[in-house]
Amino acid sequence: MPAANAKRVLGVDACKKGWIGLSSDLHGYFGRTIAALVEAAEADGALQVVAIDIPIGLPTNGSRQADGLARKLVGRRTSSVFSTPVRAALAAATHAEATAISKETTGKGLSQQAYALGAKILEVDAWARASSSRRVIEVHPEVCFATMAGRPLAHSKSTWAGSEERRAILRANGIALPADLGLAGGMAGSDDVLDAAAASWTAARFARDVATSYPSTPECFGDGHAAAIWA
Repeated sequence: MPAANAKRVLGVDACKKGWIGLSSDLHGYFGRTIAALVEAAEADGALQVVAIDIPIGLPTNGSRQADGLARKLVGRRTSSVFSTPVRAALAAATHAEATAISKETTGKGLSQQAYALGAKILEVDAWARASSSRRVIEVHPEVCFATMAGRPLAHSKSTWAGSEERRAILRANGIALPADLGLAGGMAGSDDVLDAAAASWTAARFARDVATSYPSTPECFGDGHAAAIWA
């Protein structure tokens, strides 16, 4: 359990029905939008940091340092780190159009998965820009777990072994997930909850000023966001 005087933070992961959040005091939250999720969490107390598993800081061309560094940190889990699309590609009306824009600006195409996440990426992009009462940071759960464990994880999060590996790592770092997370537990998958818990761990580290930024100096692509993955 967190210390009584710990700063309250929230770890967030996207799920099929919206957004799942886990606070540092181990309360679960769900929202159809990121704004609704954070509003629900803040009804139980102010949040100093919100850590989200979504790209924040979108390139106009080329790739982000953060994504390349994250791949090095997660070992065999490199497929979990996709390249952040350029902003223009996410605004495209179709995947074909987005792929053409991506090839023109980066030399590479755009996966269906990355394009499908575009709405959520742009949702957070707009929300974070207007979020002045708390710090919003980007995380990647596999980077969080690798940092917690001191090594890349051995198993995929979609497997039983991977789920148990992650639960054990969370417990070893003081996060014992409750069986009942209310609405959140019924709306999100178990892997979403584990990822939100990992994000919450990093949010708490950031609040204590002990988190690490990848890259060490965040990039800025002109959209007002500092582009870095924290752990």
